[in-house]
Amino acid sequence: MQAYIQREQLQVAKELATFIEDHALPGSEVSPADFWASFSNILAQLTPVNDALLAKRDSLQTKIDAYCQTHSPLEPGAYKTFLQDIGYLETPPADFSITTEHVDDEVAAMAGPQLVVPINNARFALNAANARWGSLYDAVYGTDVIPEDNGATRTKDYNPTRGQKVIEYARKWLDVIAPLTNGSHSSSQGYDITSGQLVITLNDGRTATLTTPSQFVGFSGDKNNPSAILLIHNGLHVELQFDRSHQIGQSDPSGMKDILVESALTTIMDCEDSVAAVDAEDKTLVYQNWLGLIKGTLEVKLNKPGSSSIRRLNEDRHYTSIDGHPKTLSGRSMMFVRNVGHLMTNDAILFQGKPIYEGIMDAMITSLIAKHDLLGNGAYRNSKAGSIYIVKPKMHGSEEVSFADTLFSQVEDALSLPKNTLKMGIMDEERRTSVNLKACIHAAKDRAVFINTGFLDRTGDEIHTSMHLGPFALKAEIKQQPWLTAYELANVKIGVDAGMSGKAQIGKGMWPIPDNMADMMQSKTVHPQSGANTAWVPSPTAATLHALHYHQIDVFKLRQPIVTNDYDGLDDILTVPLLENRSALSEQDIQRELDNNVQGILGYVVRWIHQGIGCSKVPDINNVGLMEDRATLRISSQHIANWLLHGLINETQINDSMLRMAKLVDEQNRSDQEYIPMMPEPAQTSAFQAAQELILQGTAQPNGYTEPVLHAKRREMKNKLAS
Repeated sequence: MQAYIQREQLQVAKELATFIEDHALPGSEVSPADFWASFSNILAQLTPVNDALLAKRDSLQTKIDAYCQTHSPLEPGAYKTFLQDIGYLETPPADFSITTEHVDDEVAAMAGPQLVVPINNARFALNAANARWGSLYDAVYGTDVIPEDNGATRTKDYNPTRGQKVIEYARKWLDVIAPLTNGSHSSSQGYDITSGQLVITLNDGRTATLTTPSQFVGFSGDKNNPSAILLIHNGLHVELQFDRSHQIGQSDPSGMKDILVESALTTIMDCEDSVAAVDAEDKTLVYQNWLGLIKGTLEVKLNKPGSSSIRRLNEDRHYTSIDGHPKTLSGRSMMFVRNVGHLMTNDAILFQGKPIYEGIMDAMITSLIAKHDLLGNGAYRNSKAGSIYIVKPKMHGSEEVSFADTLFSQVEDALSLPKNTLKMGIMDEERRTSVNLKACIHAAKDRAVFINTGFLDRTGDEIHTSMHLGPFALKAEIKQQPWLTAYELANVKIGVDAGMSGKAQIGKGMWPIPDNMADMMQSKTVHPQSGANTAWVPSPTAATLHALHYHQIDVFKLRQPIVTNDYDGLDDILTVPLLENRSALSEQDIQRELDNNVQGILGYVVRWIHQGIGCSKVPDINNVGLMEDRATLRISSQHIANWLLHGLINETQINDSMLRMAKLVDEQNRSDQEYIPMMPEPAQTSAFQAAQELILQGTAQPNGYTEPVLHAKRREMKNKLAS
């Protein structure tokens, strides 16, 4: 039974109250009395508004359901008019530019990868924060970027044959990043600093300099024998490291032992989709880790056979500039925190006897914690510009963005923060936001620092919104439909038109296959080519490799023609990706799609419910590891629910598939000693029951979200494990 402490009009779980009063508040210049009084007042004012916004979501969906049931196929013009009449499609505001100020360069002026990591996993969070710099040699050596043929196999001990191929690959990229006046980095014999210039000696005796000499910005060590050379290209730094006593450096003609690449410029520390946080215990851990990151005190002990080490935040990197002055670069990724959206409540705090909205809880507590960064209470500074960066997910239309803006303003007042200190990242992952994106940005134009696209959540909402219109296409085919291309293009166009370039991030979604880096290197150029100055990657290694794309493509220069493009994409975005020819699908096609969806649901849900793992690499039906979070679960459960509603499949088929896939998922996880299997009686397990509910009651889930079911079943499972 949860123990609560009374604070103003709030009942606060004892462990959370203790954390806030003993750890988060001291040094914040906010007294406990003021904090709890302000928190109570915010809840009193904003809870009814939050209630009304969720009621409007339901009302609009009910009207769209009724329209779809009587207007299939849709007539585009009439459908658009209907959406305008019910208030789903808003009148766009007049042209404007965001007025956001005090934005860090990592967000506003630089282009590079972004990590998203579950904040309740301290090791993952530290790894992500430290992924600002990554070894190019390690990233290439340890992945499939170069093949393993002709003796170049990946081995635990250093394989010189593979190592040489890694060096050749990296040197070719150096020619892209820092081209020479003549010759190639591949034939370099030495790197010297002469009269403030970097001079490269080639293997034929000639010398070369950088085509753009200003790319050389600093060095470490002795100027006459530097241990590192610092270069810059497209706003990103690259560090050439030298050590002739090193295993690699001693065999390299120039003594180069590695190339460090500035990689994950920003990281989203996630309290939402990648986290299983359902009660006071879980939320307290989330906030503890956030405070540890902000103050620089978070540590993880790593134990290996015969040794142990402590992982903590990396220190800054120090150089000497070419004019002799000290030069310091951050050793860490600049951190956002992603709060929970407007839907969920959590009983870690009760207001008037009821669980409070978790989004309000997150805004108040994560902002309180982040204030320590602004006060200089940590070992390092996260935001040098004096801002707190909060990503706000799953908002529907400009009213909900405006509500978040109001919430942020009230939190600023409560914590004595200057106006617009709290910066907002707007996730463009709901259909009602996509079709009203300009209005959404306008609603937060004084604090907007981020928009991005995400295929999975956006598709889940696409299916749920038009659930009654007809059966949707195969998931793979949905990606090829006009709506998705229009959604991706319009997001960048609207962001650029709103003046976000140079003031904010425009981002793209995740590469989901962490083991397939060769494919990522071929495919993910599309994100910077679209004009996005960041995109999500699944690991620090992937960040280092994806950073190369931002050297290959100058995002800010590429954006210039976008301003003159009149494309808004709205008609295509409103084109629903339905199954064009139902009879063309064979029984095998249908069964394959069903099994694929079911396996993905069970593979994720069983870890979420039974182990509390909100994000991990989950094997798909073909044993390919995919980085999964709740967004994957949303699209898969909604897709099955849609096909069930329209008679492509029936409950018997679903139950049969679930039993077969439960056995497969258990087998795929047999090496995990902490895994709790579903077999031999899957229907008695909380995970299997959650999957059934998400599928069979998918049309009734609010906007197709999975959180209500997951949270209820995870709490049930925690009670079982505790008893």
